[in-house]
Amino acid sequence: MNREQAYQLTLDALAKLQWNTAMILEAKAIEAEKVRNWLLTHITGDTYVTHPERLSTSLQFHEHNVELIEGLTKLCHGLNRNMKAVLQPEGEDSEGIGGMGGMGGMFGGGFGEGDNDG
Repeated sequence: MNREQAYQLTLDALAKLQWNTAMILEAKAIEAEKVRNWLLTHITGDTYVTHPERLSTSLQFHEHNVELIEGLTKLCHGLNRNMKAVLQPEGEDSEGIGGMGGMGGMFGGGFGEGDNDG
């Protein structure tokens, strides 16, 4: 297998991974809509009498959402590093595809640049 075929296989795998990620996000959106509808129906001003109980419940839902967003952010950073490895092989200048001269500059430059988390 030559280098071009290896890159093609890598890009195909990344495309499938992104498709599966999209399916997961769609399922999460449906789940979030169900939770929202349940909350609007069942959580009212009379459900929790004291302010600390209301605050605690609210913080639990907020914490779940933050964890979900954090997980998605890590997933996106991982996908970005994989795409950089394929689209910007070693030895290319940093102003190429992933640098400020390319599409990366549209969103403030390097997603994942300088990350040491994985």
